[in-house]
Amino acid sequence: MIKARIYIELKPSVLDPQGKVVTNSLHTLGYQSVLDTRISKYIEITFEESDELIVTKNVTEICEKLLANPNTEHYRFDLETLR
Repeated sequence: MIKARIYIELKPSVLDPQGKVVTNSLHTLGYQSVLDTRISKYIEITFEESDELIVTKNVTEICEKLLANPNTEHYRFDLETLR
């Protein structure tokens, strides 16, 4: 089995209204040194497959077809072999 840890983030040029709200809330709570906040997604998928090449191909396809919007987001992932 292999676990994929997928990180999906907005591209730097894309405005993040959720992040802006969090930054403003942190300022209200007294954390004035916070400059910026970006909200991202973290997803774990466990595959029964043990071949890393196949899982890499599958995760790439899943990200490109479903999880990440290529116009506004980029993704990266790492794989962990489970025993």
